[in-house]
Amino acid sequence: MNDKHNQLDWMVAQAAKGRMTRREFVGRTTAMGISAGLASALFGKAALADEPKKGGVIKLGMSGGESTNSLDPAIALSEVPYQVNMTWGEMLCDVHPDGTLDLRIAEEVSSSPDATEWKFKIRSGVEYHGGGTVTAEDVVATLKRHTDEKSQSGALGIVQGITDMKAEGDMVTLKLNAANADLPYLMADYHLMIQPGGGVDNPAAGIGAGPYQVVVNEPGVRHTFKKHANYFDSTIGHADEIEILVINDNTARTAALQSGQIHMINRVDPKIVELLKGVAGVQIKAVAGRGHYVFIMHCDKAPFDNNDMRMALKLAINREEMVQKILGGLGSVGNDFPINAAYPLFDNTIEQRTFDPAKAAEHYKASGHDGSPIILRTAPGAFPGAVDAANLFAASANAAGIPLQVKLEPDDGYWSNVWNVEPFCASYWGGRPVQDQMYSTAYLSTADWNDTKFKNARFDELLLAARGELDEAKRKAEYSEMAHIVRDEGGLILPMFNDFVAGVSDAIAGWVDDPNGELMNGRAQVKCWLA
Repeated sequence: MNDKHNQLDWMVAQAAKGRMTRREFVGRTTAMGISAGLASALFGKAALADEPKKGGVIKLGMSGGESTNSLDPAIALSEVPYQVNMTWGEMLCDVHPDGTLDLRIAEEVSSSPDATEWKFKIRSGVEYHGGGTVTAEDVVATLKRHTDEKSQSGALGIVQGITDMKAEGDMVTLKLNAANADLPYLMADYHLMIQPGGGVDNPAAGIGAGPYQVVVNEPGVRHTFKKHANYFDSTIGHADEIEILVINDNTARTAALQSGQIHMINRVDPKIVELLKGVAGVQIKAVAGRGHYVFIMHCDKAPFDNNDMRMALKLAINREEMVQKILGGLGSVGNDFPINAAYPLFDNTIEQRTFDPAKAAEHYKASGHDGSPIILRTAPGAFPGAVDAANLFAASANAAGIPLQVKLEPDDGYWSNVWNVEPFCASYWGGRPVQDQMYSTAYLSTADWNDTKFKNARFDELLLAARGELDEAKRKAEYSEMAHIVRDEGGLILPMFNDFVAGVSDAIAGWVDDPNGELMNGRAQVKCWLA
């Protein structure tokens, strides 16, 4: 009996610290013979018993930072600037872990019946760090800045469909060139942080309306923040200060967590997950979602401008081997298009591509390639295990007679000098809440972040049509055709979807698994608290 009581006490304590979901708690307690009603009541009492504690400094150690990083949200490329911007910035909308819309600066959203006109009512009294309040004019100016190709915004493909923007009082009206039922979700893109005057004069000032304001900005080294005293949402921003340390080395990052120097780390190396699970005071948080590790070819540059060459390389990669050896099973195989079952309207009937060295050799021969080395660039920080993954790829390609060679690049500068510049490299995507946003960001012909340089008129036509299609069956069919086009003609090699794997100290409470992105979709430091 004492053992049962001890176990129940432990589970109540875990629930109180935000470390066990209601489903987990009820499942475990009913297995002990406790009624579901009583179990649910116990969970509710435990959850209320541990209100978020205020104060202290939450410290993160992160991979994915470089000396070239900027506070300009338009050009945030890798994990550290993403996390930094989610600390000081605030968007019109965000997305809850369950996939529903989280209204932020916009307090109401409505649309015309045909979804070609959207209205966003701006929340009153939302203050900027530097003084003044967010206005509808600021919102319009922010969106207009991202429509300028000179801004190099990762959200360019999203905002290009807006033909007219108008601010009247507290209302922003957006008119679209085609219907888009998912527009509010697109406004949750992390590049679209609302800035005073749209950030036109100084986009890298780091001035926003988020829960913390920037104190120290040392790109590639560290970023510190203090609490924004007049932040509008009292349910977020519990610590007095936040510190994000750039620790790109896996061993150093893990050691810092184990020693208690930091409270959270991203991108735990799958090879040491089991080891870390046995470390006192450390928890592993692995969340399946939409993130994917990829190799990208520029479709407009030789030899990748030849679809036989692209197909040869797609058939020359052993996906199952990569999921097991690189991810340690913490993920699933990919199929050369960026959508999986985590997305609504996913077509699970699309044939899974598999390793086929004989067919790869046939396509390679048909490409007419001269046999010179095909260079695949990668870096340790491209994604966890990126160098090992590239070497596995080279070995399987070589077995098919394809002369693939790996070139190691330095982490610092990789996202500015290699990604989207060199014709063949390793990369990753965190995924997006809806298919339209993923495709609009990286596969629309005119998107600034079209990192495969893929241009297909039929794909663009389908993307626009699917945005306004209210018949779910027809929309699913359009997305399926788009997936086939990217899979069979594009420059994307997607061997695996990765789980988001974080290491979290027992000193942290309030953690919630979020499939939208790593470290609670960039918000762990502002949503969690010190236990």
